[in-house]
Parts: sequence; structure tokens; C-alpha cells
Amino acid sequence: MNAEPCFFPPAQRSDPAVRSGHALVVDDHPLVARGLAQFLQSHCGFAQVHLAADGAGCQRCLQEMGVAASLVVLDFWLADGSALELVARLSGQAPQTRLLVLSGDEDPAIQGKVQAAGAHGFLLKQASPERFARVVESLLAGGTCFAPAVAARLPLARRELPLHAADLGLTERQAEVLSLTLRGLPNKRIALMLALSEATVKEHMGKILAKLGVSNRIEAINLLKGRRIEPR
Repeated sequence: MNAEPCFFPPAQRSDPAVRSGHALVVDDHPLVARGLAQFLQSHCGFAQVHLAADGAGCQRCLQEMGVAASLVVLDFWLADGSALELVARLSGQAPQTRLLVLSGDEDPAIQGKVQAAGAHGFLLKQASPERFARVVESLLAGGTCFAPAVAARLPLARRELPLHAADLGLTERQAEVLSLTLRGLPNKRIALMLALSEATVKEHMGKILAKLGVSNRIEAINLLKGRRIEPR
């Protein structure tokens, strides 16, 4: 995606509600980024949407625009790490730009970190398109939008049935990898969060699956559904 131009072609429409401002989507998954760009054009009225895959690309796009972006939508986890530093930088550099962070990670601590960094809104990727559109409108109107605490919406069993690493014959590090896997995170994200190489995470996963007696991560997730892994 880095090799592609950061500009997403204007929507071909004559709708008078189309905004004159620009939006920027920062996500290292091309299909997701383009889908968000198209939605911002077709449902949120933006005439032009730009794309970036990481912090450096974001800064480059903002410079190339020549005008201030009305909205920047960022994935919390990017190829070069979390978006927290980028959010804080954008908040200081362009206070007039509204910042919306998206994440598929249900860790309840993320929302607080995002808000503290200077974002104006946070939304889980599991939200409906209609909810996303309403949040965008709220932010552009000068409001803020933060979802209710994620932990409060999780099934009681997931919060009250801990399972310790020793119970599964896992090392502390393997338990950390498994815990993140159960949250649906891919190896790439787990590696970033634990400061490991992706190859090391794959090696841990192989040993974890063997100890659990399953053949893949989907089976592991189903086996441990409703449990919380405690490293110690």
C-alpha cells in the first residue's frame, strides 16, 4: 500500500451535501482503507479522501493536501506500532482536525489511552456502518464520541473465569501470546504488542497449540471460549 498514491479519487456525484473538506484514512490494510474511504464519500459526504498506511505516510499526505483535513480516521494498530504517538502529534499540529480512532481490539484500556492522546472519538470496528456515520457527523459538528467501557459489555463468564498458565502447562510468555490470540489478534499485532518478532510468535503458537491438543488457533479460541488467561 505504501507504493500507491495517497489520494483516493473524488466521488462522482452531484449531491450538494458533498463536503468541500478532505478526509484521511490511516490503515495498513488496503481493503479496509479503501472501504472506509468509499463509505466516507458515499455516506458522509466527503468529496476527497486520502489514504496512508502508517505514520510517515499520514504526515506526507497531510503535507501534500495543501489544506487542513477535516477528519482523520486511524486504525489503532498500524504496521509501525500503535497510533498513540501519531494521534498526539496530529492533535498538537492540527487542532482543527477531528481525530477518530478505530480498533478491533476490545482491550478496555485502549479507549482511555486514545482519549488521553488527544483523539476526539473511539469506535470498535465491530460497530455498524450507521453507527460509524453518526460518530463522524458528531465529530464534525464539534462533539466527541467514546464508546461505553468495553469490559462492561463482555459476557460475565469472560470476566470471571480466569485460567492460569500453569493450568495449561504454558510458560508466562506463551500465556501472554495465547491471551492476545483469544482476543482475535493476528500474529503481527501480537508481535508488536509483546516486542517480539513475528517468527517468535509463530513458534510460541505452535507450542501452545500442541499443549492444548488442537490443530489451529480457531480451535484454540473455541476450546477456551469464556475463559481469561492469566500469565501467572
